[in-house]
Amino acid sequence: MSKNRKIQGQLYVVSAPSGAGKTSLVRALVDSTDDLAVSVSHTTRAMRPGEIDGVNYHFVSAETFCEIRDQGGFFEWAQVFDNFYGSSSQGVTDQLDEGVDVILEIDWQGAAQVKQQMPNAIAIFILPPSTAALRERLTERGQDESSVIERRMQSARDEMSHYGKADYVVLNDNFDAALLDLESVIKSQRLSQRHQSQRLTSVIADLLGE
Repeated sequence: MSKNRKIQGQLYVVSAPSGAGKTSLVRALVDSTDDLAVSVSHTTRAMRPGEIDGVNYHFVSAETFCEIRDQGGFFEWAQVFDNFYGSSSQGVTDQLDEGVDVILEIDWQGAAQVKQQMPNAIAIFILPPSTAALRERLTERGQDESSVIERRMQSARDEMSHYGKADYVVLNDNFDAALLDLESVIKSQRLSQRHQSQRLTSVIADLLGE
């Protein structure tokens, strides 16, 4: 069945502490779901091995970031550790207007900003299975010194304390199970009355004799 008219995309915000597996899960979710994309954020942090500018992030200087921010160019922005992260207002709006569901991978501060601007945005929080598992994941990266890992662990606790503000909570104990949970959230939203009334306009009109 073809779409009756262009449907406004749904905005999702996905938050998680560093090491919870958010990026891998979101990447797999996008690969398995049609009309779903991740907004590529701007950041001032250094590029990590294997990352590509414009794909993982738009890597910019602090000066450039602040210029965009001061011009109102970010849908949301936040400071994490010593770096800035922000989502392009125009980029997100353009995708939603094209009927594409958009995911913002942001922390709880950014999620709160988005919720204030767009109450219909769906917030998802991903939790690791345990403190030990989180520490192990951060250590296995082999990119940070022990002092940095401890700093990230404390930050993770602070981040996780805000899980209650999310609409959905997914436990990433088993990757495949967590991915299935995320896919279920997307599907449930696409079956909601609000979305189906847009998607099935002519069908509903026919059934109701309108």
